[in-house]
Amino acid sequence: MKTYSRDRFVHSKRGAALMAVLWLIAILAIASMTALRVVFYDVDISVSKNEGSRAGYLAEMGIAVGANPAVKRNDPILNRLDEETGEGFEVEISSEGQRFNINAIVMQGDSDLLNTLFTDWGMELEDSQALIDALTDWIDEDDEASLNGAEVEDYEAEGLINQPFNRPFYALEEVRLVRGMKQLEALRPDWRDWFTVWSSGQLDLNDAPAELIAIAAECPIELAELVVESVCGDDTIRDTEDDLPFSDIAAALDILGLDPEADAEIVSRLTVNDPVTRIESIGQTMAAKRKITVILRNRTGRPALLERTEEIIP
Repeated sequence: MKTYSRDRFVHSKRGAALMAVLWLIAILAIASMTALRVVFYDVDISVSKNEGSRAGYLAEMGIAVGANPAVKRNDPILNRLDEETGEGFEVEISSEGQRFNINAIVMQGDSDLLNTLFTDWGMELEDSQALIDALTDWIDEDDEASLNGAEVEDYEAEGLINQPFNRPFYALEEVRLVRGMKQLEALRPDWRDWFTVWSSGQLDLNDAPAELIAIAAECPIELAELVVESVCGDDTIRDTEDDLPFSDIAAALDILGLDPEADAEIVSRLTVNDPVTRIESIGQTMAAKRKITVILRNRTGRPALLERTEEIIP
């Protein structure tokens, strides 16, 4: 009996040792896999950073090309792609006047234009007017609230201090701070694509889309589309060799059916050949894309940099 018990005890110890060894092997295997994953992750991050830096460098090259006043908007040099490496850049040059200048509109008290725009986006007229008054209070120099506007005490009641700024907007991100803008943004998340703070103040008929032209000119969309088609030329494609941009506003006004004297208020919203230029450059590699946007005043003369932004494109 004693021999049997001793043998059983020995086998039990050996079994326990074997289980311990197996557990140790399993733990070491898990640790090894974890270490490998960390290494691969670090490698991926390193590669991603390098690819991103390279894409950013290519985007910078595109900006340098686009900023050259000798380069035309339809110049083939604005699009470069190496098919073997998958690297290159794509540059688009446009007028910043293709958007509504929010500062100019509010400072000129053009509530009709903003009311038309906001209500077309689904805002109730009462809410639209309240937002316009709040925009006015934000940029005026006094602390007296407009009829439906908002001044210091109104923002403080919402827990916000040092608002409004009582000056024109320096960037579109500041517009988001105005009371009522959250409601508008919920209705139109892409509202920033419609506005700028950098143009000369009027809508550039050579670059603006038909939808904006129709609102500014208070005309049917069909007439606005004729303006765009006239600029694009026979191929109906913008920035090609057959483009026919307006050299002065008179011809465009004829198409829109506007009289400079009878429709002076509407005509004051419009222009051609705005001096502020937007240059967007997308640099790409096989694994990354980066976009750089710069806004220049007087690109063809002595350019002044007004704004520069960078973003990662998924």
